[in-house]
Amino acid sequence: MILPRGFPGVAFGEASDGDPRYDETVRRTMSEGLGIAAVWATIDQVHGADILVATDPGRLGEADGIASSAVDLPIAIATADCVPVVLRGDFTIAVAHAGWRGIASGVVEAAVRAVSETGDVVRSAVLGPHIGPCCYAVAPSVVDAIGGHGGTTTTGRLSADLSGAVHSRLPGIEISGVESCTMHDNRFFSYRRNGTGKRQVTVAWISQD
Repeated sequence: MILPRGFPGVAFGEASDGDPRYDETVRRTMSEGLGIAAVWATIDQVHGADILVATDPGRLGEADGIASSAVDLPIAIATADCVPVVLRGDFTIAVAHAGWRGIASGVVEAAVRAVSETGDVVRSAVLGPHIGPCCYAVAPSVVDAIGGHGGTTTTGRLSADLSGAVHSRLPGIEISGVESCTMHDNRFFSYRRNGTGKRQVTVAWISQD
């Protein structure tokens, strides 16, 4: 697991941790290591822009993000190339699954609104491992859909810069990130690399301390 510096209550999983979505043993092991409850609030991700509010653990339904002000309640999303985004306010956290479709649909802005609707404000954000423009070859229409945030792959093809697109949707917010490309870094699951159905998770929680 990766524990980003300056962000207590946030953990980004790695392939070596396993996929805790359907393996209770993996989830318990991760939870014990983090000192959190082994029952999380989760969603069925659909590459959209809906954000659900969690007050209790369990599967919440179809969405691409979760916001919560509940203390000691882990909220989690899963990714294999998309950007895991964590937003932190004074008493609220939110996690969002931001692939290019979600970004184009407004999932990042929706997560910010979800925090604001609790009466809080987003103070900072951290982005987890995701596919980089070095590897994410796409059609021009994809770059257009995410606001023109493109790049060039290591082989000279047009690529999408998902991180740049997320940054542009969080103006004035302090953003940090884990600089790892899931496509070429074998520490992470990557659908683009080998079509895997496995995912690493991003877990966030508000500690009582």
